[in-house]
Amino acid sequence: MNPPGPIDVIISGTQELIDREGLERKLASGRHLRIKLGVDPTRPDLTFGHLVVFNKLRQFQELGHTAIFLIGDFTTTIGDPSGRSDTRPVLTADEITENAKTYLDQAFKILDPKLTEVRYNSEWYRLMSLADLLQLAREITVAQLMERDDFAKRYREKMPISLVEFLYPLIQGYDSVMLQADLEMGGSDQLFNMLVARTLQKNRAMEEQAVLCMPLLVGLDGVRKMSKSYGNYIAFNDSAKDMFGKIMSIPDKIMPNYYQLLLCEPEEAIVRIFQTHPMEAKKDLAWRLVARFYGNDIAERKREEFERVFSRNELPTEMTEIVLSVGGASLLEALALSGAFRGKNEIRRLLEQGAIRVDNKRILDGEYIISSGMIIQAGKKQFFSVK
Repeated sequence: MNPPGPIDVIISGTQELIDREGLERKLASGRHLRIKLGVDPTRPDLTFGHLVVFNKLRQFQELGHTAIFLIGDFTTTIGDPSGRSDTRPVLTADEITENAKTYLDQAFKILDPKLTEVRYNSEWYRLMSLADLLQLAREITVAQLMERDDFAKRYREKMPISLVEFLYPLIQGYDSVMLQADLEMGGSDQLFNMLVARTLQKNRAMEEQAVLCMPLLVGLDGVRKMSKSYGNYIAFNDSAKDMFGKIMSIPDKIMPNYYQLLLCEPEEAIVRIFQTHPMEAKKDLAWRLVARFYGNDIAERKREEFERVFSRNELPTEMTEIVLSVGGASLLEALALSGAFRGKNEIRRLLEQGAIRVDNKRILDGEYIISSGMIIQAGKKQFFSVK
């Protein structure tokens, strides 16, 4: 069997490739291609949903091509409408700047910095006049925009769609013009926007970019795509403990999806993995992903910690400390002091669900008196030692 060629490596694990013939022609030219990936800094964290496309982008780098990591500091002020049933909240300029600062350190956990060109789309949009924008807007029709499933769905359901959101695909597409992208990568929900870029490049007699769609990673809920907006995500910046715990919480049915998209395992290897017990397969998945971000030693410690707490019902070796003032405090006040909850109402809900234990005894009363030396458990994963 012949070893896989560059195009075989590129299309492995992908959902759709637009213009394979054009991409093969570019690859045959022998030049280093410009591969674009845009990310809007809507939150401070990159997620494992991003890891799917970062893995593929790293493959392009290993083939000698240039990764263009585009931080959409301008497009974030609009809010990407892809896959949305409502309008995204608008972030302030300061919030966008703070979020963008964190992205490079996170991206370079996967990408090779030497083969990465970092750009910000405010570079060209802050120089664009209203007349320039209106001229650009002439290149796409409302009928074309309404072909987008999410726009059409919102229109049918009489949900608001702002004119600014209509402009988003056009503006994302123009990024590819400015970057002279040979190929753009993104999730399958970005397909429409990436095709707009091909139209804009063609209008300028440029060679059109190929488009590579990656499958969407299912989030922790096992239903919706992983998204910061839905809160069902694992972040690059999660602690090793939280990362391991979140992976262990995913439904068994989506584990093959994670092995394929996050670890790039071929189908035959995944079949072999699942010949073991599902719990062992999940611990292996968590170990390997934590090791990728934190190293083997830390991954091994987190696996041992998980087995100690959840398999042998022992206390974890590391617990958040709650320091009480003299005289103790109520259970509600003590947990509020931990800073681990969004507010007292969240703690009250856990109490009502019977999900809080003190020294392994279920407690339902928020006024239960807590004193030094006690161990509090909230839910399955959170443990607190009282000082």
